[in-house]
Amino acid sequence: ILLVRHGESGSMLGGQSLALTDGQGDPPLAPGGRAEAELVGTRLSRENIAAIYTSPLRRTVETAEPLARSIGIVPRVERDLREVFLGEWEGGIYRKKFAEQDPIALQMLAAQRWDVIPGAEPAPEFSERVRSVITRIAAGHPGERIAVFTHAGVIGEVLAQASSSEPFAFIGPNTASISQVLVTSDRWLIRRFNDASHLEAG
Repeated sequence: ILLVRHGESGSMLGGQSLALTDGQGDPPLAPGGRAEAELVGTRLSRENIAAIYTSPLRRTVETAEPLARSIGIVPRVERDLREVFLGEWEGGIYRKKFAEQDPIALQMLAAQRWDVIPGAEPAPEFSERVRSVITRIAAGHPGERIAVFTHAGVIGEVLAQASSSEPFAFIGPNTASISQVLVTSDRWLIRRFNDASHLEAG
């Protein structure tokens, strides 16, 4: 499974919260993110992709579009690939709080738990959601290479589970970067993390 983080997304303008979809911030790609999507699409078009999955949020759907167009595959939307729910910090507030070094943000990093944020998705539920969706996708494509366009929190959780590392060991991959896991019947093996060489070439 090739785990692709979405491209650079739009941010809050004039202090206005981002539009929400099912309670989660759902900005489109920024102009730079659209350029990143083209570059990662070109890179992956040579990878013999058998299927494409996205979360339901616009930034992953839009990042997958160039690859889907290039290889003629219709992406499948998988709700459980959505980003970790940030509770009261949805709609772009998370970025603002993090930039301000809010005490709760610092506590979240120290505890390595998203659910330190008020109302955020409980850590055990997020972990189980991610494990279930990756297992389900892999089971549907034995022996095939799959592109999964998702979010930083999800990618970090997949790789933490694969490596039995601390929860935030793989936090914050670059936008439009590629990470890779080999999913077998009894284990997940990390093949690469945060590969953004296609962006440097662009």
